[in-house]
Amino acid sequence: MSSADHAATLIKAQSLQKLIDSGSPLVILDASFDLTDAGAGERAYLDGHLPGALHVHLDRDLCGAKTGHNGRHPLPDRAAFATTAGRLGITPDTQVVVYDRQGAMFAARVWWMLRWLGHAPVAVLDGGLAAWQAAGFAVDSAAVTTNAQAAYPIGAGPSPLVRTVDADTLQGQLGRIALIDARAPERFRGEVEPLDAQAGHIPGARNRFFKDNLSADGSFKPVELLRTELLALIGERPASEIVNQCGSGVTACHNLLAMAVAGIDGAALYAGSWSEWSSDPARPVARG
Repeated sequence: MSSADHAATLIKAQSLQKLIDSGSPLVILDASFDLTDAGAGERAYLDGHLPGALHVHLDRDLCGAKTGHNGRHPLPDRAAFATTAGRLGITPDTQVVVYDRQGAMFAARVWWMLRWLGHAPVAVLDGGLAAWQAAGFAVDSAAVTTNAQAAYPIGAGPSPLVRTVDADTLQGQLGRIALIDARAPERFRGEVEPLDAQAGHIPGARNRFFKDNLSADGSFKPVELLRTELLALIGERPASEIVNQCGSGVTACHNLLAMAVAGIDGAALYAGSWSEWSSDPARPVARG
């Protein structure tokens, strides 16, 4: 698979099987996780996974150190994540395919982080493990040996399409950007808050529950439907004026993936998200 035709957003199960059969450089990652049981995804992986897939753990592999004020799933240092990517066998020429069992809830975070590292050939398996099995392909529970490499060469910085904002910058932009919150509607409205310090949302945010990107079978909605729904939310704003957030910078990546699929690529991620924002009582909070 050449750089011109690599998979960069979504890949179907049948296309992944062809890629496996081709023998092209490929790393498959199982990102299954459960926010209420940090070991559940790893146990599910051990029970059965795509042939050759490696497991990546949200807390251990995809997060940096927590301070109590930088959110529940802060981004790691890019150099640290470059070391992780190398350990997983990822080089600039490697096609990466990520999946999970939660509607791409966690796979999208890996997709975004690899792009943040500067790695273009990374795609999410559309429909996840369920779609793979529905297509008639096998899973196994065999141990997988990692073809570890040197740390990924990250260069000067990520693509201009991969942007982050911090809390102070975001606060100064409120009212001038479209801020999209990927949490469930009841959490967005502040009716419940099972995980973070306060209930509510960042003033001016608009709600796009990440599951609204999916069809009933767990695959992403058709491109034109996604685009229509997203444009109804953000209007005519360019991607440079859009910021995505959620509870802790995980499901926001699902909306970023949906936007990329719909051709609205280049929006920013507020990685600390509500878990960081709500940890500071001085920051404004909205409800309803």
